[in-house]
Amino acid sequence: MNDQQNKEQYSAVRDQKIRAALDQHWAASDANDFETEHYIYHEDAVLEYPQSGERTRGRRNIQNQRASQPSKKRFAVRRIIGGGDLWISEFILTYDGRPSFTVSIMEFRDEKVARETQYFADPFVAPAWRAQWVELMNK
Repeated sequence: MNDQQNKEQYSAVRDQKIRAALDQHWAASDANDFETEHYIYHEDAVLEYPQSGERTRGRRNIQNQRASQPSKKRFAVRRIIGGGDLWISEFILTYDGRPSFTVSIMEFRDEKVARETQYFADPFVAPAWRAQWVELMNK
């Protein structure tokens, strides 16, 4: 096996590990298992919510602010895509029965999240004027 094949094999194995960690992370998020949910983060990870202008530094602070969230929440992952150090998860985050379409962009360092940015969008009614060009999706 040459060096290029070794690198590709290492990358594939690493991507499989990260994907498994993401699956575990989102399942733990849905189960309110805060310890397992935050295992994926580096100690010095940074979490940003651009829409509210908030930044949380450190795995424990991220975990504590999420554990303190008073709403009942559920996570339904729609898809996870990525490779290497950049992974994107699309999911529906439901707070107290109200859905929010969410995108999480995670940047990895050494198979742990170093930085995450989350964007949230409320659902809205499709306007009638574009009905002739679109089909309605199941949410």
